Amino acid sequence: MRLVIIGCGKSKIWGKKHAEAGPHKAEDVYTSSYATVKRKYAQSQGCDWMILSAKYGFIRPDFIIPNTYNVTFDDPSTCPISVPELKQQVQEQGLGRYDEITVVGGSKYIERTREAFQGMRVKIDTPFAGYRNGQQMAMMNGTKRGEGPGR
Repeated sequence: MRLVIIGCGKSKIWGKKHAEAGPHKAEDVYTSSYATVKRKYAQSQGCDWMILSAKYGFIRPDFIIPNTYNVTFDDPSTCPISVPELKQQVQEQGLGRYDEITVVGGSKYIERTREAFQGMRVKIDTPFAGYRNGQQMAMMNGTKRGEGPGR
């Protein structure tokens, strides 16, 4: 079984135009063009997918996020979720049942996912690692299941 994990994003639905938008499903929260392409890619893969949020950890697309936040793995002062907490989520959510996980996001998201699944029998695939966001977007826009890099 395969799972796609996409990184969250800084731009959220509660931006200047929608500051009072209220709670939203995670799949609708991240609004940058990069986040949108990652979501569409994940949805096109014909398997389960999740978002790795620096605040909430591994969350399903229907997870309700109550309001905006600004937490990032790049800045420890924002108090991102810890690796031990991510490992606990992996156990609690039964994510060890997947034998292949594709991670789409920046290096910190890849690193945190690898650490969270360390010691488990799961293949971590990072087909877009090493490419800039624009390059990743172009690759994802032209990718269908089984045709992408590293496949």
